[in-house]
Amino acid sequence: MLLYAQPLSRILQLAADDLTRDPSGHTYLRLGDPPSPVPEPFAALLHELAASEPANPWLFSGRHPGQPIAYRSMLTQLHDLGLPMRTARISALRQLVLQAPAPVIAGALGFHHITTRQHTNAAGPWSYYASRDHGQ
Repeated sequence: MLLYAQPLSRILQLAADDLTRDPSGHTYLRLGDPPSPVPEPFAALLHELAASEPANPWLFSGRHPGQPIAYRSMLTQLHDLGLPMRTARISALRQLVLQAPAPVIAGALGFHHITTRQHTNAAGPWSYYASRDHGQ
């Protein structure tokens, strides 16, 4: 959620086959087009999670066979861990649009281009403030 600014509802719908590894050993997660690269140690953790229940197609399997974990169950667990879900996800998206062009982020992570543009506008002016040469 914090790595790719994805809403919890979308994360819970990720299937094990959304996680791929290319011949060179790099891991990708299909959130949009093209799939997004997954850095270590997250890649290893996701592969471990996918292999933990090979009969279940979901990355986050639920109590009922063949079903993902219930939204409310996962939300409760994350809140109990002290994760500020909404603010953390928004902060992650703003950081992502500062690192790459908004259309690239939109395509790779499955966001609407207007959403990423709005976050670029919200984060943009501050991102240029410190780097500008104000003295000359």
